[in-house]
Amino acid sequence: MRQLSALKEETEGWRAFEGKVKDLKDLVNLSLQEEDVSLEEEVQGEIDGLFAELDRLETQLMLGGEYDRRSAIIAIHAGAGGTESQDWAEMIERMYLRWAEKQGHRAEVLDTSPGEEAGIKSALVEIKGKYAYGYLRSEHGVHRLVRLSPFDADHSRHTSFALVEVLPEAELSAEVKMNAEDLKVETFRSSGPGGQHMQKTSSAVRITHLPTGLAASCQSERSQHQNKAIAMRVLEARLLDLEQSRKAEERAKLKGEHQSAGWGNQIRSYVLHPYRMVKDHRTGFETGNTTAVLDGDLNEMMEAYLRWQMGKGK
Repeated sequence: MRQLSALKEETEGWRAFEGKVKDLKDLVNLSLQEEDVSLEEEVQGEIDGLFAELDRLETQLMLGGEYDRRSAIIAIHAGAGGTESQDWAEMIERMYLRWAEKQGHRAEVLDTSPGEEAGIKSALVEIKGKYAYGYLRSEHGVHRLVRLSPFDADHSRHTSFALVEVLPEAELSAEVKMNAEDLKVETFRSSGPGGQHMQKTSSAVRITHLPTGLAASCQSERSQHQNKAIAMRVLEARLLDLEQSRKAEERAKLKGEHQSAGWGNQIRSYVLHPYRMVKDHRTGFETGNTTAVLDGDLNEMMEAYLRWQMGKGK
């Protein structure tokens, strides 16, 4: 029923667009007959509006993946480099929270591991909204930052790395096959701040899926039950992503191509010194407005990625 509803919504959008085009055609004919300047301005406004709507509809056509309509879970991991990379990981977390806000999506930080001096070692962010995963899957990979360090007394130039994982949220537990005997559940004391209760009780939870070795943990909530529920959601998303990756690898083998999303393969560079530029190394898209990008203006880059993927036939 969800799939049927989504398809109806998509086709109704195109039918409504077709109706607007027909109405505009009538308005254009009337404008030609009347030779009214105000009517001509109205026609131009309608044309501009239709082109904007066409762009939106065409973007949705690029979001045709199996899980593209779904909400997403983002896992952010600071790379080697201590405080520099941990601060960069927190900047990335803020960037996606601002992006979600601009899209009207609901974002929630499920879990976070703070850095020793600043920033974060890792974070889990859930972004709920239609097509959230479809857009955010372009962000999966290593992000590189070049800047003058605010933590270095000499203000020397530093390069920092962070890994971003983007997982489609499992809508039904039945989508992911997990047997109780395949799960190893461990509890431990929270390592981060959170008051005496979190430090003294074993409320943090780590769940490992033994057949695959995939694991998920959560320690941000006071209740062990809440942490376990969040860890299970993340583990389900990881297993769904593993199945998607397996299918993609099979397709890649048929095409004779392979691309790793590991640490050695950065997808994007954010340069703040000696010049300012954000460049996506896959699509070639670049912009000098680094402030806007770090403030969540990511749609142009995301859509460039979708067009690039379509061009590769994926």
